Amino acid sequence: MLSDSLRAHRTESGRVLHVPFVDLAAQYRSIEEEIGEALQAVLADGDYILGRQVDVFETAFAQFVGVRYAVGASSGLDALRLALMALDISPGDEVILPANTYIATALAVSAVGAKPVLVDCDPLTYNIKAELVARAITPRTKAIIPVHLTGQPADMDQLLDLAARRGLPVIEDAAQAHGALHRGRPCGSLGAMGCFSFYPGKNLGAYGDGGMVTTNDARLWERLRSLRNYGQREKYEHIERGINARLDTLQAAVLNVKLRRLPAWNQARRSHAEKYRQLLAGVGDIVFQTLQPDSEHVYHLFVIETGQRDALRDFLAQAGVQTGVHYPKPIHLQKAYVDLGHKHADFPHTLNLSGRMISLPMYAELGMEQIRHICSRIRSFFNTPA
Repeated sequence: MLSDSLRAHRTESGRVLHVPFVDLAAQYRSIEEEIGEALQAVLADGDYILGRQVDVFETAFAQFVGVRYAVGASSGLDALRLALMALDISPGDEVILPANTYIATALAVSAVGAKPVLVDCDPLTYNIKAELVARAITPRTKAIIPVHLTGQPADMDQLLDLAARRGLPVIEDAAQAHGALHRGRPCGSLGAMGCFSFYPGKNLGAYGDGGMVTTNDARLWERLRSLRNYGQREKYEHIERGINARLDTLQAAVLNVKLRRLPAWNQARRSHAEKYRQLLAGVGDIVFQTLQPDSEHVYHLFVIETGQRDALRDFLAQAGVQTGVHYPKPIHLQKAYVDLGHKHADFPHTLNLSGRMISLPMYAELGMEQIRHICSRIRSFFNTPA
């Protein structure tokens, strides 16, 4: 006789089903031949640092984002760091960013010696609010970094209007928003610069770390290219103190293959999200992320809220369903940022979400049977009939 835990893994078809949070192996199997050819071409050339495929990918990604220029970087954090360096942001300066984000956004500010100034998020969309940014601006403020969290664009109209009135550049943290649109315009094309991460689990992920800075400004483009490569424009001619933050040629080759499929993968994610919303509507105390009007979400993450987050997560794990939590401890409560001097409840919406949000499996290759299994288990947890 089956145990209760094993029985919970059975689907409608009678199979035992395990659902990973992200299935990178499934994605690889769908493009294995092309990936092999792309990597073999780089290996045959032996051009591993800023090779031809980096130029090809930068051109293609700039076109995808709808900007004139793109500069490959070694990670999403380094993309943000390079953007701040290109704006000459330095010790004594302040940069405003949301408290509700991954710590890398703040770490990039710290890396150039500036102070991250945190503001709370909108409790419905989870993104930064322009009115809170306005209150945080001081004479030392030198930039604003909105984050397009979970793949949903922030309300950029109000932010860009505020920034223009105050003479401040906006650097978009688009690490989770490859292909997301705000009023028909791609994230990464709205501010002075956009910064992307190609961490493997992203909508567009490399097979290691990688990042990109996008811009329409030729001066910033030239400087970013120099800064990422030891501050040189010609070999052994160093015009300033740069860093080593280059995108590997092998990763660029992988990303070139994947970029062609990104629109279809994003559409699959949107379809999965619609099915989740349909099957989980009215279940328990579940709350969905509110969608930003006139925007196109790309669902890097599909997040729900519940007051029983941890218990639900344990229940799903026993049913073979992996989930994620983004982010259980906000930046202002991290030991790394104790020097900012924040109190526990300084950002109430961010704090509340950190105890309620759970990310369900989300990737293009996710099957409908898997989604039904996940939702069936959630309905069972809340004792909600199908």
